[in-house]
Amino acid sequence: MDDYIAYYNGEWMPYKEVRIHPQDRGFTLGDVVFDVERTFNGKSFRMRQHIDRLYRSLKYVRIDPGITADSMLDLSEEAISRNEHLRGPLGDYRINQWVTRGIGGAGNIGLADGTPAVCINVLPLDFTRYARAYENGQHGVISKTRSYPPEALDAKIKHHSRMNFNLATLEANDLDPGAWALLLDMEGNLSEGTGYNYFLVKDGVIRTSTDNAILQGVSRGMVFDLARQLDIPVVEENLQPYDLYTADEAFFASTSYCVLPMTVVDKRPVGDGVPGPITNQLLAAWSESVGLDIVDQAIKYAK
Repeated sequence: MDDYIAYYNGEWMPYKEVRIHPQDRGFTLGDVVFDVERTFNGKSFRMRQHIDRLYRSLKYVRIDPGITADSMLDLSEEAISRNEHLRGPLGDYRINQWVTRGIGGAGNIGLADGTPAVCINVLPLDFTRYARAYENGQHGVISKTRSYPPEALDAKIKHHSRMNFNLATLEANDLDPGAWALLLDMEGNLSEGTGYNYFLVKDGVIRTSTDNAILQGVSRGMVFDLARQLDIPVVEENLQPYDLYTADEAFFASTSYCVLPMTVVDKRPVGDGVPGPITNQLLAAWSESVGLDIVDQAIKYAK
């Protein structure tokens, strides 16, 4: 990690030298938005869509990063190229952009006195976290902690004020160590996970939550695109835990792993308790679209 180069407040520097001020609102109040992408064979994937989402978040929370979306995209691509020589033994990268409101504002009130902090960094994908789940499936647990209601904080903003995600993860692991949290909205509908969208399949139809209380995931959009190509119907609707318990199959979608089968929920098998055929179809189609076997790569580079 010591050799990686990052962009921070207008300068390129070793990642290990990036420092945030202890009075930065991103640190003290979670007053920060971010986005995350990945590479396939060293090439970024849907970077423009991620950057556009980042700038929608910035506009909503009224932070001006001081650089345009085009510049953010160019700098992100430059971060990849500056670190390309380190990628070989690692497989691929994840790219992070984050922007805080800056220093200032005592307590929970007031606005920043300084300029926003802007950072772009590149680090290896953590294949170890999910590689084996492609074959065996990942467990999920419906948490007691809920998603923020949009009236309080719109889930379409990708932000770091995520204590509810931390609590949901703790609750999931209390029931099933290693399981991933599945949050509900305030009405008891399925919503999202702690950095991923999730889907179920019933009678050949992919079913997923509406975007009322979830992040509009770029990977979620990719699932929709691939499903259209494969002539698999997709329905966005309000879903309850019952629908997940009685599904034929289920899966997660997120930037790092793309699509990952969910085979157990609340210690109950989903369908037959093995990765389902539609999940596997989506994974194969995603691999074909990026020119890389996603599962083989993850298993190869998992430590």
